[in-house]
Amino acid sequence: MGRRDDLIARYAEDLRTKCGMEPDMELLKKVTIGCGPTIYDADSATVAATQPGELETVKRNFLVRKLGLSDGPELDEAIDAVIETYGRSERDKHRPVVYYMLVKHFGRESVYR
Repeated sequence: MGRRDDLIARYAEDLRTKCGMEPDMELLKKVTIGCGPTIYDADSATVAATQPGELETVKRNFLVRKLGLSDGPELDEAIDAVIETYGRSERDKHRPVVYYMLVKHFGRESVYR
């Protein structure tokens, strides 16, 4: 297995054990690939949930630009719900896992099909 495959396996494990959901592996792979090289950089590979600027970036760059959603309070609520599901005390909130849960939350899997 390559490095990306190892990371995808780690993300799937996080979804199972920390988030309580069985991942759609094909979708998880596509979301991970969509993150590009950020998954290999220690700083950008995770979402800093305590930093408002980071959450704004997730909203603006992923939810609005990538998923095509309209900005509004429901986006902030969804991000908050995903962070809660992942675990606020969980230090390493992997970006592809957060993005995967947001895709599922909004039912936007078609963006990756």
